[in-house]
Amino acid sequence: MTDLKDKTFWLIGASEGLGRDLAKRLDREGAHLVLSARSEDRLKSLAADLGSARVLPLDVTDLDAVRAAVEKAGEIDGLIYNAGAYEPMAASDWDTEQALKIADVNFMGALRVLGEVVPRFVRRGAGDITIVGSLAGYRGLPANIGYGASKSGLISLAETMRHDLKNTGVTVRLVNPGFIRTRLTAKNAFKMPQIMEPEDAARHVLDAMKSRRFRTDFPKPFAWAIRAFDLLPDLAAYRGR
Repeated sequence: MTDLKDKTFWLIGASEGLGRDLAKRLDREGAHLVLSARSEDRLKSLAADLGSARVLPLDVTDLDAVRAAVEKAGEIDGLIYNAGAYEPMAASDWDTEQALKIADVNFMGALRVLGEVVPRFVRRGAGDITIVGSLAGYRGLPANIGYGASKSGLISLAETMRHDLKNTGVTVRLVNPGFIRTRLTAKNAFKMPQIMEPEDAARHVLDAMKSRRFRTDFPKPFAWAIRAFDLLPDLAAYRGR
């Protein structure tokens, strides 16, 4: 999909960071927006600054709420799944409740939403799906319990969908950002290479939505380094461990 004007997109995870700036960019492109997240107040403050947007609060961990939201969203041209939860966590400091919460939002939430939306797109023979993964999903990284595994699951999910939905009229794309300066990455105590501002990350996602390519990893060259690390044999990746 290269022309976003007058198309209706359901943006899940719109209240903060990347999602908030992406909503603003889509609005400038002339798109109509359905904005979802858990914070109704944040969504309303965003919608007030946009030309054509309506608010649809949603907790993606609640299947009944997801099904009700799909009905309320109505006919849409595209879906952007950007809901995310994060907490730095090493395996030696395992917090089961936090790990499950992260996985439930990042991965299981996507399964709930896509499970309701994809069949509708397939029946219609048209639809546009953008899944926001992460460079952290390419290989297990330190202190990344919950988040890395859930983003790895999203990458695999998007790849499978790309195979299965070929020739259905449904477009599937995957965008994998690196570090973005948000309230989530503010939790990190380590140096984050090539950390991006949300508005810059949103520009990359918008460019991906206008292109025909399946996968967009950014920023370069950090993305190249992560992919190269992914190709390392285990003996090299875990040397000394």
